[in-house]
Amino acid sequence: MDNYDIAEQFSLLSKLMDIHGENSFKSKSYSSAAFAIEKLPQQIAALPPEKIFQIRGIGESVGKKVIGMLQTGELDVLREYLGNTPSGVLEMMNIKGLGPKKINVLWKDMKIDSIEELRKACEENRVADKKGFGEKTQQNILNSIRFQQQSAGKYLYKKVEAFADAITTKLKEKFPDQKIEITGEFRRQLEIIESLEWVTTVSTDDLKNYLLNDQVHLVADRDGMLVFSAEDTIFLRFHVVTKTEFYKKLLETSCSEEFLNEWNTNVKPYDSTSEEEIFSSIKVNYIPAFLRESKAILAKAKESDFKDIVQTSDIKGLIHSHSNWSDGSYTIEEMANELITLGFEYLVISDHSKAAYYANGLTEQRIREQHRYIDDLNKKLAPFKIFKSIECDILTDGSLDYENKILSTFDLVITSIHSNLDMDEEKAMKRLIGAITNPYTTILGHMTGRLLLRRKGYPVDHKTIIDACADHHVVIEINASPSRLDMDWRWIDYAMEKGLTLSINPDAHTTEEFHNIKYGVLVAQKGPLPKNKNLSSYSLKEFEEYLQRIKSLKGIN
Repeated sequence: MDNYDIAEQFSLLSKLMDIHGENSFKSKSYSSAAFAIEKLPQQIAALPPEKIFQIRGIGESVGKKVIGMLQTGELDVLREYLGNTPSGVLEMMNIKGLGPKKINVLWKDMKIDSIEELRKACEENRVADKKGFGEKTQQNILNSIRFQQQSAGKYLYKKVEAFADAITTKLKEKFPDQKIEITGEFRRQLEIIESLEWVTTVSTDDLKNYLLNDQVHLVADRDGMLVFSAEDTIFLRFHVVTKTEFYKKLLETSCSEEFLNEWNTNVKPYDSTSEEEIFSSIKVNYIPAFLRESKAILAKAKESDFKDIVQTSDIKGLIHSHSNWSDGSYTIEEMANELITLGFEYLVISDHSKAAYYANGLTEQRIREQHRYIDDLNKKLAPFKIFKSIECDILTDGSLDYENKILSTFDLVITSIHSNLDMDEEKAMKRLIGAITNPYTTILGHMTGRLLLRRKGYPVDHKTIIDACADHHVVIEINASPSRLDMDWRWIDYAMEKGLTLSINPDAHTTEEFHNIKYGVLVAQKGPLPKNKNLSSYSLKEFEEYLQRIKSLKGIN
């Protein structure tokens, strides 16, 4: 078990104890232990037992539990609480606006132990009258339940990626003489996947014989389509075709309905030996599956070969990352050394600002200390360079978390909203425009604050934001965290029309999350985003020149 696994279990235990109405001092000790363990610079599993007890925030009781977890992989007391908590109550922990103490009221006082009962109670206006709730909280709960129900059966791309790749590999190994390719939403690189699809020449009988087991069940078998359910979760769809039909079906199943309708209107059915041959036959350049969304792309394909689209290998610098100075897990030096190993040229360290107290945000004094530390590291690690940045909170009135005098000490500033997310469009736009018009804002971070399948973003007028960023020389981030992917790729084309520069940033809190860049690239390709319009593709020299040029344009040299 790594530190995150252990911390997650203690954090869950703390919440469950509050839900059960246990002693709050005891539950808080477990949440404090979770925070301490997550922030450790080394893996707790590598420490001798006596060192574990010496960690600040871990006493004798917690220390014994940590050692037990390392030996067995389980936290016994957590297992007991989970066993004594109805599944519906556990599901309430995913409802926006419901903390452990509110869940305790719903369960213990109102005898509500399922999402459906909670929905009915909200619709009957029985929750608003309870102390600590109110009509606004009741409506937020109801909205969150509806959002969750709409998200049921949907998965993040990253969540299904390894599973999809494993099935494809196993099928190709099992049937080496047959054609098998993944298609559908996954091949189109959509951020949310409802089912996994393949086109194949493997027979239906062979597929059934190979795939059916205790975890995989047959749902449908009709008209050359097999549908399986994997562990009663995601659906696996197989389009069974002949070899002559293979590429035609692959194209038809790896595009949007809009694209397919336009295609069928203008292109006659054509059996071929490759997709490239199909596109060549109608005298347009090959359109990758990730671009087959709008019908307009067919006209663009007559002029463009799409070879300038950003690739993961184009990323030269890691922009937007958090160290153990705030809520990251590694030292800045450890992060820099990992990037040097990976072949990157620079790191933009952007810890949280002081308003993010829950993430150990930096005070003005700590900013000065960190800058001195970075200066020392840059001497040590040259020619690799660490840039001084901050993820500065956009406050409720649209102002930033530090005075301009402090902001001027950074090489660049990323501004983001982290608090009071329940806003109407007018309020959200006021905050965002306030940040964009501040001359020290270099990059606008995760524009809508969304968490895919978990939380809707606050409403924004994308065109107005993009226009404002273009006017004030502000880069818009494509946050590459698989649960964010924000700004949405559907607005990249408009941003390119306005001449905007975007930046694919991992928002990394660990060195492992550096690799999230890949998921930002996958959605950026759908824009499509050219590599020369992606800030993190700039070389160190180009990046330094860009920062200097933008500061000159803004008059803040």
